Amino acid sequence: MATENGRLLICNCNGSMPLDASAAALSKGGTAPFIHSALCRAQLGNFRDAAAAGGPLTVCCTQEAPLFSEVAAEQNGEEDTLSFVNIRERAGWSEEAAKAGPKIAALIAEAAVSGAPTTQVPLTSEGVCLVYGKDQAALDAARQLAARLDVTLLLKDSDDIIPPAVMDVPVFQGRIARAEGHLGAFEIAVDRYAPADPASRDAFRFERPQDGAMSTCDLILDLTGETPLFTGHEKRDGYFRPDPGDPVAVQKALFELSDMVGEFAKPRYVDFHADLCAHSRSRKTGCSRCIDVCPAGAISPDGDVVAFDPYICGGCGACNSVCPTGAAHYTFPATATLIERLTAMMQAYRDAGGRHATLFVHDPQHGGAVIDMMARFGKGLPAHVLPFAVTQTTQVGLDFLAAAFANGVGRVVLYAHPTKRDEISGLANQIGLAETVLTALGFESGLVELLIEADPDAVEARLWSMPKTDGVTPRPFLALGGKREIMDTALAQLRLASPQPVDMIALPPGAPYGRIAVDVDACTLCLACVGACPASALQDNPDKPELSFIENNCVQCGLCQNTCPESAITLEPRLNFLTGAKSPVVMKEEEPFHCIRCDKPFAAKSSIERIVKTLADKHPMFKSPEAARRLQMCEDCRVVDQFEGKDDPMRGGARPAVRTTEDYLGGKVSDEDESIH
Repeated sequence: MATENGRLLICNCNGSMPLDASAAALSKGGTAPFIHSALCRAQLGNFRDAAAAGGPLTVCCTQEAPLFSEVAAEQNGEEDTLSFVNIRERAGWSEEAAKAGPKIAALIAEAAVSGAPTTQVPLTSEGVCLVYGKDQAALDAARQLAARLDVTLLLKDSDDIIPPAVMDVPVFQGRIARAEGHLGAFEIAVDRYAPADPASRDAFRFERPQDGAMSTCDLILDLTGETPLFTGHEKRDGYFRPDPGDPVAVQKALFELSDMVGEFAKPRYVDFHADLCAHSRSRKTGCSRCIDVCPAGAISPDGDVVAFDPYICGGCGACNSVCPTGAAHYTFPATATLIERLTAMMQAYRDAGGRHATLFVHDPQHGGAVIDMMARFGKGLPAHVLPFAVTQTTQVGLDFLAAAFANGVGRVVLYAHPTKRDEISGLANQIGLAETVLTALGFESGLVELLIEADPDAVEARLWSMPKTDGVTPRPFLALGGKREIMDTALAQLRLASPQPVDMIALPPGAPYGRIAVDVDACTLCLACVGACPASALQDNPDKPELSFIENNCVQCGLCQNTCPESAITLEPRLNFLTGAKSPVVMKEEEPFHCIRCDKPFAAKSSIERIVKTLADKHPMFKSPEAARRLQMCEDCRVVDQFEGKDDPMRGGARPAVRTTEDYLGGKVSDEDESIH
């Protein structure tokens, strides 16, 4: 069967999927596809012929992907033109498989969308490994690793450990006080550090300890069973922390560690754009959303912006979810790619007659395993539940959720494994925002659900009991521009498709949209807020004292509020769909104050009046009337007046008269004059 992006081979997996009933949905009114029954076995010749013909080829099977890739390489040597899509566990193995035609068509259409490749972060390990423990198991693990790695054992406690007859691993005592770094570049500080006494007999004895010892290593195996050395330790590459009471987990860690020598690469999950960051200005903190939600400690303040450490970043995507400007741009994949996949999926689903679409957003690791268990041992996914894999569910934000409902999705279920509980605060915030927007636009309440569950039976029960909801008439769009532009477009399309297209929606604090309120009586038009605003929402007028505001640009970072010396600014989070939100609105304007010397307009009248009232006759520099008048002069005249006045700070004493030789010879210089000079 030919598709828009190449050819398609479908197999019902030895008759275990009733795909004949889905053929009409897959054909889109054209020729129904041929349904194989044993494409990986008896009908493998059909695949060979298709692969030999060259060009893009999609196989609706992921289980036998290694076999198909090998055969394709033998036929034409072009594995990169071969792609796979799983229609078995995600659609065909279900109690509603006979109704899954639209869903299968949607899965195939989604798989045809490919995003831009992600750049890589290089990592290098020389195999220097630190084993940190407190009992015999730590010594045994260190000795087992010593054949493959350069191992050092650090014992937090050493009771009941018998020294080995051959000291094939260096042994030290100490407690790690601080640890930082990543695979290939760990640095630790150790207190009570001491090497083992080689004369240790029935138990380890150690030499005199010292505090503050520093060391580096490439890998760390933590067998203490106590507090992890790192926040978000599961995402710290090179740090292994198995349960010391679980021999299987320990052996698995040892097996992985033994191969951690050489050069490695990990995706650069986040592409940071400093010019969009709204973290700080002039030592005033504004937005810190990404810092607050990062579970791995990969984000830290760095002056006016934040610093992303790609070596520590574990790719949860929470920063992308909450960033209001798009400075933290997730690239694995980017939101634009997710929306492109979503649009293709929903278009194919509708064209094939699908209704009541529920989007099941999940990660491949935990969510994929749950779907697999449901398909093999339970009822499988309902025919209207469309699985949508993302790198991490926590990368989803308001922009994606708005795009989903604008594309006609009826419900969204965001699946997270219980081990991710410490990472979901940002996602929960985005769900709350989406709920506020959706209900204000006339949608039902509770259309976005966060499902935190490890038991596949519980997930299955919830998906099958969930009410079916019809989506709105879809308004698909191209996801162009940065995050802010994509979110603006998604929300605008969602409003146009909504049951109740209101013009204004009040949002909770911390929302990425809103306006400011200015106390015009307190504001002196000093324009410090203009210089602090990172989004160009606040602007001045070069021709006269004026403060204007563009609501659509405001990200509610609070920098203007924190910078204002008069505390004249307050934030008002809201979503304004009116076109006026994109145009500047004057918040305060005044007639300029004219210099009393040259008549040049140079500042706001209220500002000069307040300065005069505050400083004249009170500050030592402005005690005299002449000095006080300078407060009412422009920057140029103030300098000129200073030098013309009697109190010129640069004025020296009276210059002595010039004496020439003729003056002395002619007697014009008296002895008195000589004594003076």
